[in-house]
Amino acid sequence: MTSLTLVRRIRARPSIVFAALTTPEGIAQWWGPDAGPVVLAETDVRVGGRFRVRFRKLDGIEHESTGEYLEIVESKRLVMSWQWTSGGEPDEAGEVSRIEIELKHIDAGTEITLTHARLKTEVSRASHEGGWAGALDKLARYVSTEHIA
Repeated sequence: MTSLTLVRRIRARPSIVFAALTTPEGIAQWWGPDAGPVVLAETDVRVGGRFRVRFRKLDGIEHESTGEYLEIVESKRLVMSWQWTSGGEPDEAGEVSRIEIELKHIDAGTEITLTHARLKTEVSRASHEGGWAGALDKLARYVSTEHIA
């Protein structure tokens, strides 16, 4: 098993970032590694609730993931299981991994730390790292604002 951790500083308050992470409207703006659309976003944000997201990459291939919310601390922490239900990294077929997202208020807005753990192979880790890097870049563009307060 292996994991990856990415850190970004985003010019938006933690509450705005948290909403983008947990609402279908927010997820539709940033999920996925490239400029392809999110075609489905469903969330039930409570411990034991589930999410499901399907996105289409620019190459036309659709990928869908689902999982369960394991821990929720409003505007601070989100932990969820992760499983590909279609597409995704072949090494992870049938596997359940874990995503932990920490949000920390900083003067410039929010520092977000995303850790994707329990990935099976180094190839899978590298693939997910690229995907999450692209998605976090889109998230930062979506929520960034001049009004940090």
